[in-house]
Amino acid sequence: MSEDPKQPETVSAADIPAGETDLSMSVGQEGELESLESIDDGIGVSASEPLPNEADPEQQAAEQHALSQQAQVIEALQTELETLRQKLNGVSQNADSYKAQYVRIAADFDNFRKRTQKEREENERQAKRTTIAELLPVVDNFERARAQIKPATDGEMAIHKSYQGVYKNLVDSLKRLGVSAMRPEGQEFDPNYHEAMLRQPTDEYPEGTVMEQLVRGYLIGDQVLRHAMVKVAAPKEPVVASEDDGESVGNAADPAATED
Repeated sequence: MSEDPKQPETVSAADIPAGETDLSMSVGQEGELESLESIDDGIGVSASEPLPNEADPEQQAAEQHALSQQAQVIEALQTELETLRQKLNGVSQNADSYKAQYVRIAADFDNFRKRTQKEREENERQAKRTTIAELLPVVDNFERARAQIKPATDGEMAIHKSYQGVYKNLVDSLKRLGVSAMRPEGQEFDPNYHEAMLRQPTDEYPEGTVMEQLVRGYLIGDQVLRHAMVKVAAPKEPVVASEDDGESVGNAADPAATED
C-alpha cells in the first residue's frame, strides 16, 4: 500500500497562539526596520557630504574676493600703465624739444664761429692795409730818388746803392705780405683800379687807354690797396678851317671870280 506524499501542514492564524503571532510580526517588522535604517543611514551619509554641483558659500565668497582683488590689481596696473605712457609721451616731447634746441644752438654757434672768424680775418686785413698804406709814400720817395738822382762820384754812388738796398728790402717785405704793384700802361681805363688825373688828346692810343702811370697803384691780394693815378688817352679834336681860308680857296677855284 503506497503512502501519500507528506503534504505541508497549513497553519492558520487561529492555530497560532496569540503571543507567537505577535512575536513573528515583531520579527518581521524588525527586519523591515533594519532595512529602512540602512537606507536612512545611506541617505544621511550622502546628505552630509556636499554635492559636486553645490557651491560652498565661504569658498564662493573667497573666490569672489580673489576675483575682486585681481580686478583691482588689473585696474591699478592699467592706471599705472596709462600714467607711464603719459610720462613717456612727455619725456619724448621734451627730448624732441631739447634736440631741436640743441640743433638750433649748434647752428647758432657755428654761424657765430664763422662770423667771428670772418670778422677776425677782415680786421687783420684792414690792419695790414692801414699799415702798408702808411709805408707807400716811403716807397714813392725811394722811387723818385732813384729816378731823379744821378750819382756823379763814387761816394754818391755808394750812398745811392745804400738807400736803394733799403728800398729793395722794403719792396721784398711788401711782396711777402701779398702787396703787388700795378702795371696799367697800355690797358683800358678801369675806375675800379685807376684814377684819371689827365686826359691827353692823341692818335697813338685808342680812346680810354692808359698812357702813363703818374703815381703807382698797389694791390694786396685781389683788393685795391691804392688806386693808380694815370693819364688817359683822348681823341684828337678835328681841325676846323677859318672863314678867310675858305674864301681864298673858293676864290682861287672859281674862274669867274678871277676874271672879274
